[in-house]
This record gives sequence, C-alpha cells and structure tokens, in this order.
Amino acid sequence: MRVHTLKRAVVALALALPAAAIASVVAAPAAHADGCYTWKRTLYQGRSGSDVRELQLRVAGWAGRRDIVELDGDFGPKTAAAIRRFQSAYGLRVDGIAGPETFRKLYQLQDNDCTPQHFSYPELDNGCGRGGWTGGPLSAAQTRQNALLNMWKLEALRKSLGSQPLIVTSGYRDRSCNSQVGGASNSQHLYGNAADIVSNDRSLCQIASKARDHGFSGIVGPGVSGHNSHVHVDSRRENNRDGITNRTYWAAPNCGI
Repeated sequence: MRVHTLKRAVVALALALPAAAIASVVAAPAAHADGCYTWKRTLYQGRSGSDVRELQLRVAGWAGRRDIVELDGDFGPKTAAAIRRFQSAYGLRVDGIAGPETFRKLYQLQDNDCTPQHFSYPELDNGCGRGGWTGGPLSAAQTRQNALLNMWKLEALRKSLGSQPLIVTSGYRDRSCNSQVGGASNSQHLYGNAADIVSNDRSLCQIASKARDHGFSGIVGPGVSGHNSHVHVDSRRENNRDGITNRTYWAAPNCGI
C-alpha cells in the first residue's frame, strides 16, 4: 500500500495546533500533490470541468440502483447522490459536497497509477496470457480507461461486502482470447468493461445482489449457463458502441435477480 507521507505530515501538524487553527487546516484545500490526481477546489452541484469528471470516475460505484454516474464533467444530482453514499460508507460528513475531507479519503484509496487500493491493471488484463490492452475493438488507452472505471466500481462493491476480498477470474480479453474461451462475439470483456468475480468469504448471490447498487448495468450470475461459478459484472451502459444503446441487463435467477 502506498504511504502518503505528506498526508501524514498534515495530520501531525493539525494535532500540534490549537483548536481554532485545526479548523483552519481542515477547511483548507489539499496541501499536497497526490501521486495520481490532486483536486484544487471544492466541488458541488452546478460545477463542471475535468476535475468533476475525475471525481465522477471514483464515485461511479456509488450510483443508485439501476442508475449510473455519467462521466460527463457536469456535477448534477446523480453525482451528488453518489458522493453522499460514498461519504456515508466511509463515515464522513454526508453533504454531497466534495471538499477536503472527501478528497482525503479518495487520496487514501487511490494508488499512484489512479487505480483503487485493492485492484490493479494486471488483475483486469486477463488476455489469456496477459498480452496487454491491444487486440480488441478499442484503442489500448480507451480499453484501459474502461477497466479503470470498472475497478472503482469493484472497490465500492468490495466495501459494501464488508471489505472482503474480491477475486477477478477474468477481465479484459483480446479477440483471440475471447474466442479461445468461447466468449460471445460482442462480449463486454472485449471492451475492458467487464470482470468475472468470486470471493472466498461471500456467496455468489451476495455478490450479485450487492452489485445492483454499485453502478453495474450488466450482472450475470448463478442460474445462467456458464455463470454458476462466478458473477459477471460490467458497465455496458457506458459502452454505447456502433450506434447500439446498451441497456441494463441483470440475470442471476438462482439469486432471485
């Protein structure tokens, strides 16, 4: 886990100050440069920009049931609601505003390559040999970006499952790999949008049930042929390709979904 030296220095400084000064430190913008991304201003409804999009990426896993947080850079009601759920999950002040306290928690959760604490690019690059992010229908950069979005959703799902580890058994597949494993010709795995997951501590039905509340528009699990040993989750609604609008699809009959 990355050590956030500067964050610890700020905390140490706050502990050494009188109460009035502590309030000033807490209210100030982030005073350090995070290894991945640093927000420069407080964000709330009505604001827009690339910093809002970076925030949306990280709270996309806290969308409401059957909803998604669009990565459009516009801070609207759905972004605010996702932030409130994020804040509640991590014991922060719940106000739907992304300020220093919320940013500090995000800094703690993200690694220097912008992946969340408990997931990594190698985990999401299955590739039947881990051949990199090429060989699919999208550019390597877009495929990696899709995988990053899924990782942040998986981080939120993991938190809601009691912080129990989730194991990714299959992530991105290039065309050759997808054909080798018998994947559908239009599989979300080809786009970096999907992950097949299991847990040693939670049942497949617990995973599938919780996934409904974490921005996954695709969930396929027990009761569907080929999915009795894992839960497939994906972000198909964000992957509107070839003029086709992907809609929410959940199917895990053995779990009542």
